[in-house]
Amino acid sequence: MSACTPTRHDRASRRTRPSPRRPPRLRPRVAGADVSASITVFLIAVPMALGLSLAVGAPLEAGLVAAAVGGIVAGLFGGAPLQVSGPSAGLTVVTAELIQIYGWRTTCAITIGAGLLQILLGTLRVARNALAVSPAIVHGTLAGIGVAIALAQLHIMLGGSPQSSVVANALALPGQLAVIGGAAPLIGALTVAVVLLWPRLPGRAGRTARRIPAALASVVIATAVAAVAAPGLARVDLPSWRSHAFPELPHGPVLALATAVFTVMLVAGLESLLAAVAVDRLAADRAGEPVKPPSPAIGSATAVPPQRSDLDRELHGQGVANTLSGLPVAGGVVRGSANVRAGATGRASSVLHGIWVLLAAALLVTVFEWIPLAALAALVMVVGVQMVSFAHIRNIHRHREFPVYAATVAGVIGFGALTGVALGVAVAVVVSLRRLGRTKITVSEQDGRHVVTVRGQLTFLSVPRLTRALGQVPPGADATVELDGSFMDHAAYEAIQTWRGARIAQGGSVAFTGRSGDSIVLAGRSDGGVDLPGRPGDATSAPTAAAPHSCCRPWTPWRNHHCHDRPTEPTHGTNTTTSTTTSTSTSTSTSTSTSTSTSSLTEAVIATPGSAPDTTRPEGTHRLRSGLSSFQRNTAPLVRDELARLASEGQSPSQLFITCADSRLVTSMITASGPGDLFTVRNVGNLVPPPDALPTGTPPTHTAPATSGDDSVAAAIEYAVEVLRVESITVCGHSGCGAMQALLRGEPETGPDTPRTPLWRWLRHGLPSLERMASRRHSRSRISGRPAADEVEQLCLTNVVQQLEHLRAHEAVARRLAEGTLQLHGMYFHVGEAQAYLLTEGAGSGTGHDEVFDRVGTEEPEPATTRPATGPTAQPATCDTARPATCTTA
Repeated sequence: MSACTPTRHDRASRRTRPSPRRPPRLRPRVAGADVSASITVFLIAVPMALGLSLAVGAPLEAGLVAAAVGGIVAGLFGGAPLQVSGPSAGLTVVTAELIQIYGWRTTCAITIGAGLLQILLGTLRVARNALAVSPAIVHGTLAGIGVAIALAQLHIMLGGSPQSSVVANALALPGQLAVIGGAAPLIGALTVAVVLLWPRLPGRAGRTARRIPAALASVVIATAVAAVAAPGLARVDLPSWRSHAFPELPHGPVLALATAVFTVMLVAGLESLLAAVAVDRLAADRAGEPVKPPSPAIGSATAVPPQRSDLDRELHGQGVANTLSGLPVAGGVVRGSANVRAGATGRASSVLHGIWVLLAAALLVTVFEWIPLAALAALVMVVGVQMVSFAHIRNIHRHREFPVYAATVAGVIGFGALTGVALGVAVAVVVSLRRLGRTKITVSEQDGRHVVTVRGQLTFLSVPRLTRALGQVPPGADATVELDGSFMDHAAYEAIQTWRGARIAQGGSVAFTGRSGDSIVLAGRSDGGVDLPGRPGDATSAPTAAAPHSCCRPWTPWRNHHCHDRPTEPTHGTNTTTSTTTSTSTSTSTSTSTSTSTSSLTEAVIATPGSAPDTTRPEGTHRLRSGLSSFQRNTAPLVRDELARLASEGQSPSQLFITCADSRLVTSMITASGPGDLFTVRNVGNLVPPPDALPTGTPPTHTAPATSGDDSVAAAIEYAVEVLRVESITVCGHSGCGAMQALLRGEPETGPDTPRTPLWRWLRHGLPSLERMASRRHSRSRISGRPAADEVEQLCLTNVVQQLEHLRAHEAVARRLAEGTLQLHGMYFHVGEAQAYLLTEGAGSGTGHDEVFDRVGTEEPEPATTRPATGPTAQPATCDTARPATCTTA
């Protein structure tokens, strides 16, 4: 088979380093999950490949060849094992224009040139630099291309022909609608309806039907209806494989050809790299953990830990595929997400999908020729519309980058992809410069002291206004400069220091504070700039620290919640080199979680003044001592009074909180609770053994003795209910639970004389959850608005409901429930989304059958007097306004 697909006529007039120790495996390992996933992706890829080749005006079999080459070649040589490559949707408009101007064979040569350029860039290891492009530009480019695809395919679906440009297609649409007729629009509308409604089919039959991809279902149904109702409708025409078409050397202006090669390379490369990052995130969500190397922790257990893609190798693999395909190839989020959700474990799925496409192209030509062109056009039109993501638009608007997005979309629609990207970059630069220069500086007088307030970043653009404002302070007067920003460049730093020196020489005093009123000391960085304190809530500034600032904020993603302590310039009269600012979080009565933010230049260890660093301590010991020192230095003074009160009065928590031991589940954070609020029980899988549970290691046929080996959880429940008199009990599960994944995989095979491990002796209490999920007597637990994403999430939800039943079987709990003085709640926390869900009250109390977990919004809950509590909620907080970090729950 040639690099270009055969045709009967020529249509003219459409930064991670790859390790040398890990060469590409040309014979990837094949697991059973990869085989089933490859079939799922194959069923999606075939109609998409035919539709995209129709959209660009290429021979229809070119899409099949591109899908096969993308799956096999990019799958073998690429750096994203779970990504599936095929015909590029993002290049649909560009490829169609190239075929129209240069012809199909010349377009093949341009694609080969773009592939060679991708190989070169992958070899130079610059792939990760492409991610520096603003997401607003990338999503704007894809949205503009999606609009162009949708308008062009709408004409074909309505029985007409697309125009040469997006504007022309839009202007011609009213005329096309005026002469609408025939069977093509009806078949197209049927295809669109099936694509949109198929994932929403209700009931058990719907769940079974949804296993078939919506793209395949829509094409099959439209083909069957067209075969009966409209046998004369235009259909797919696959030319003979015996007539080959080879690439033709380009003819035309060199600059135009170079621009074409660069455009194909840029759009295909960006589309592939961004899709690889998106697939990484999907794989991480499936595993229930962030993208990182495999971890042996129980809470992160997964059959196939997610791995970060090698973007340089991926770009290299995409280049190799483009030199062999003819039709531009790129990784796609649609195919990749389907591959991940189908359970793929590695690159074998992508390669097998390419083999299935290749076999189908050779053996199923007659079947393909029954497909109506209107159905393929409608399918591609839906893909184009879905490229305009309203979720992305909301996110971009929230980050105040909508002008960049709008400019990119307008540029792509009006002038083409490359011009649209250039226009978006230009607008992004203008917006960034405007933000840098948009600094508010005011002067006021408070209690006889002049206050100069600076809101925003201080750069050379702000120096003229800064000096004018500083000049308004009378000579010899006391002044305070309040800095509310995160950066000050060298020009602004020199201006302030010069003014400060002059003020002191005139007999005045100058103090520098953050927005919260904490004193700060300005100290320059090695690059000439100065870091400033963050806003309230970011950190509290140490009054004597040099250049304090926050290196991380409360509950923002940093590795293991640690910000490393780093030294600042030594201050006069002290031997210590450590300067810290702290972000504190009040924890539960059973655990405390603090995070330390440091202002620094290089990393150092925690040391007392005058002591030498202990370089012999292992990293774990250093982290423990670092966290304890941070607590004693920064957090303990803020919570000492509250803890002293609890120590004298004793604990009186209002809730018993039973949850998993997973390290990613921070109960105090997700419930906004403080010391004394929660009585917490944590174990693997948030399991509640029923009161009649057999002791550890006792065979089911034996009679259980009076004492059980599983009394720990029962003892905590009895103590909380009978002694502490808690008002509610919450069982909280979470996404990606390792215990639930272990239950789904089943107990490892062992010999008859091999005893169960402690882990499996404990996990036997989760077997009723497995039985409940498989039983037809119980409704499937689900999240409001959507079903469970996969079997793991389904079991996590079902397990919460089942453990509530176990909880109600305990005598003390049953008695309090009968008295009406105790409430039970079910909760599910999605780690990747940082979103909590609460079980509906009927199901939580055991009186209802609808096991639905409702999403908890950001609105304030109603008072308890008007609506019963439905789960752990934030307690009223009291804060010391003079010290914003000093907040305790009432």
